[in-house]
Amino acid sequence: MTDTAIASPLTFKRSLLAVLGLALVLMLSALDQTVIGNAMPYIVADLGNFDLYAWVATSYLLTSIITVPIFGRLGDYYGRKYFVIAATVLFTISSALCSFAGSMQMLILWRAVQGIGGGMLVGTAFACIPELFPDTRQRLRWQILFSTAFSIVNALGPTLGGILTEQYGWRSVFYLNLPLGLLALVVSWIYLPYFKPAKKAAIRLDWLGALLIMCVLGSMQLLAEFLPSNGSSFTLIGLLLACGLSAALLIFQQRRAHSPILPPSLFAIGPVKQLFIISVLIGAVLFTLLYFMPLLFQGGYGYSPKQAAWLVTPMGVSITISAIINGRIVTRMRNPMRLPQMGFLVAATACALLALIGSKGHFGTLMGLMMMAGIGIGFILLNVTIFIQTLAPREFLGIATALTQSLRLVGGLLGTALTGAAVTKWYNVHVGGALQQANSAEIPENVQQHFADPQVLLQPVAPVFAAYYPLAREAMVNAIDIGLAVCAVLALLAFWQSTRLPLIQFPGVALKDKKSRS
Repeated sequence: MTDTAIASPLTFKRSLLAVLGLALVLMLSALDQTVIGNAMPYIVADLGNFDLYAWVATSYLLTSIITVPIFGRLGDYYGRKYFVIAATVLFTISSALCSFAGSMQMLILWRAVQGIGGGMLVGTAFACIPELFPDTRQRLRWQILFSTAFSIVNALGPTLGGILTEQYGWRSVFYLNLPLGLLALVVSWIYLPYFKPAKKAAIRLDWLGALLIMCVLGSMQLLAEFLPSNGSSFTLIGLLLACGLSAALLIFQQRRAHSPILPPSLFAIGPVKQLFIISVLIGAVLFTLLYFMPLLFQGGYGYSPKQAAWLVTPMGVSITISAIINGRIVTRMRNPMRLPQMGFLVAATACALLALIGSKGHFGTLMGLMMMAGIGIGFILLNVTIFIQTLAPREFLGIATALTQSLRLVGGLLGTALTGAAVTKWYNVHVGGALQQANSAEIPENVQQHFADPQVLLQPVAPVFAAYYPLAREAMVNAIDIGLAVCAVLALLAFWQSTRLPLIQFPGVALKDKKSRS
């Protein structure tokens, strides 16, 4: 274990083991998010309270979003190693508590605590990489390991979650975190070096700023929750006012705080602010695809969960492949922004084609388009993080990296909430019109009631309503196509935003070009 600041370069073995420890703790968080999806129906069947179904996921996401920038900032002040260790311990313990939950309310509570640990991991672990590897080229090579680990977990997680739940019950998906968390803790404790930050003036933490961030994101989350369920207009107006007022107070408070969590001077850097906007946009596209494509394939096309998994997996695999290619060539380019720009166009094209083919897509076509979307995204995610770390001042490195991840989650939260609202609304419109158009006689009330909830399309076909299922599935496809079209527009907006960025060059590339011209 290293308790003192590291000044000399690390050996290859020490670097490998340090990165392995970081990869393990990040895989711990990523695996938890992917395996729980297939377990949710079993959880609700056991604990009840179907109305709280979404909160099992959103409670984790909300606390993660809040804690990422907080601990990213704290890592800048106090160093990151012990935050990584504390986060691993908290995440592992809360996983055990989730497995013992006897009600949905208790599960949601422990998932929120687990999200705090997950936010600490994301807010500190990603920022450890530029400390371990100050050289940009070397940093890119090691970050490929992170991308590979995430993609493997995203590809295997849903299948692993289904097997564990079916064979051993839903609580086993949380037991899985215990040995992995223990291994990550041991490796990080022994091999992750401690980089002590430079001495600063007396630190006054911005707890008021943290509280206002919680208010902004909390009201935003509640707004996303009430919008699809047709909350009263007074409720929606109240939440909008609360969100707007909290945001205004946060901006005012951050400008006058001694040590703001969201430094205004960082947001004053034009290229950094533009990259933050891109993170929000690509987060909305990524999470919409992750959450709604399985619904499209199972509910819209009628594929089994296993077939849907085969269709979603190519996206994770292609993200890994394109990220590896990206890491090999990005530092050799005079204008590395060309790579993410190409990624935006490829992702936008894939989303647009998925929306245009409607319910006529064949299995191979859908698989190819999902792979195409993954290729586009793979040329975006890593580059945005690298560009932020290149442009941000050294003293803001941790919070800038953390904000990149946090804003991607914010984009995912908004994207999935708005897409969910659109799917709920437009499914009802399309299914009612399709049923009425296909039958001259009035549709029986029990048929309308049966197909009012799109959840029925994910369950075994009821024989008495079998004749109506193709119409309902087409309505589901049409509804999700609206969300895919919005994703295509968001990817194009991100492309346009990227064209406004100045030329970004890595130090080694700039020096090489200068020598060649001389």
